Amino acid sequence: MYLADYHTHSRRSPDAGTSMAEMAQAAVAAGLDEICFTDHIEVMDWHTHDLRSAPYDWTALEQEYQAALAALDGKIPIRLGMELGEAPFDFAETEKMMAGAPALDFIIGSVHALSAQYGHADLCFSTGLSEEECREQIRNYLELVLQLAKWGQFTVLGHLTLPLRYMNQNRTLPPVTFDGFESEVAEILRTLIQNGCGIELNTNRGHDPLPGAKWLRMYRELGGEIITLGSDAHSPRHVGCAIREGQALLRACGFTRFCTFEKQKAIFRDL
Repeated sequence: MYLADYHTHSRRSPDAGTSMAEMAQAAVAAGLDEICFTDHIEVMDWHTHDLRSAPYDWTALEQEYQAALAALDGKIPIRLGMELGEAPFDFAETEKMMAGAPALDFIIGSVHALSAQYGHADLCFSTGLSEEECREQIRNYLELVLQLAKWGQFTVLGHLTLPLRYMNQNRTLPPVTFDGFESEVAEILRTLIQNGCGIELNTNRGHDPLPGAKWLRMYRELGGEIITLGSDAHSPRHVGCAIREGQALLRACGFTRFCTFEKQKAIFRDL
């Protein structure tokens, strides 16, 4: 069993505080065979509705990565990726930002915020919503994800069912699901497949996986093959969390392989 965590955050993310070297050492301690760093990089200033006030510091990202390589001294492969957030906010500006990027191994394309209709509100602030409000926000979110899928300048789509993470942890009512949005999700998955993009199974630091079995099976039945596993760790204690369980879930959903990446070229690994 080859164990790789392809969604991790170091102190190069504004919501994390640990060096890549320490996170990579945690990967070795957790028995992983490979780790990829996917720090948040967005066209907007963090938790604002404004375009970046300064260019992204790609040099600092590369220096952090090189320090991790030196610290680990070849114990396991360490890949450099990114979680590209909110590209639909301004695709043209996103492309300009990305023009300065180093040679990356992997790019997660993610949506964390709603459209201008909701003031570009971050999903993590979804609190006290009725079921009807939740479903309207899910619909809005899926519209943005479809735009992202059509753009397609990334490797895999991150945490497809992300709104459920926040809507359900902030509600005391019955859980919200994506049931009823089958046609929207299928269109997104077909678009990703057509554009040569994949999806991730985000193990959600051991909580409900994003997406769950229903949507993983849909992706597989539509012909989807490119899939990665990532814990979404923001600290060493979550590195590798539920990766083994995620592999078991993929097998149960009909997958026989998952992917790691080098220079954005897929390497298929047996499950």
